[in-house]
This record gives sequence, structure tokens and C-alpha cells, in this order.
Amino acid sequence: QVQLVESGGGLVQAGASLRLSCAASGRTFSNYAMGWFRQAPGKEREFVAAVSWSDGSTYYTDSVKGRFTISRDNAVNTVYLQMNSLKPEDTAVYSCALGNSVRMYLIYARGQGTQVTVSS
Repeated sequence: QVQLVESGGGLVQAGASLRLSCAASGRTFSNYAMGWFRQAPGKEREFVAAVSWSDGSTYYTDSVKGRFTISRDNAVNTVYLQMNSLKPEDTAVYSCALGNSVRMYLIYARGQGTQVTVSS
């Protein structure tokens, strides 16, 4: 059974940076992708970014391009989301997910999430 555990959230001011981590366990991941999603209060969950475990290719939603960077460390089965120039509208619960590709059309597992709050 796949387990995904996020960490690294917190409260920061606008313009600051945070790095989220997602530790994965329970199987091999070489043929899959890992993505980050977020859900703000009263809004639907939205895709943020994803990375392929095998070749490191990435995919981002437009609103975070140039500010967020997703990466993975295959040696420790961990995916990171480096978030720079944070804005109040980035405030949300961020969760990671295991999917079939960087487009994340199929989701096989999700983590519980970590809160990110950006104050203005």
C-alpha cells in the first residue's frame, strides 16, 4: 500500500519562500509521476505541478510557472515543491498524489496534506 506524507507547510508573508516535501513508500515508483495539488477554502482542489519519477520531466499549472519548482530525489523516494515569491492567493492545503503521468489523469494515492498560509 502506497503511503504519501507531506511536510514543510507553514505561515509566511507574501514574497517569502517555502519548500514542501512528500515522502513516498510502499512500492516502486519508476513508472509513475508525483504531483502536487492544492485546495483553498471554499474552492475545488486544483493541480499545481507534477514530475515523472523516471525521467524528471515536469508539468505546471500556469499560475505557478516561474515561481514554483517541482523536483524529485529517487534515492529517498521524495518529491519537493519549492515555492518562491508566494502570494496570498497561494494559501491552501497542499497535498501530493501518485499518478500515471505528469498530466495526472489517473490518481492512485493521495497524502493528507499540509497547510500553507501566505499573509499580505
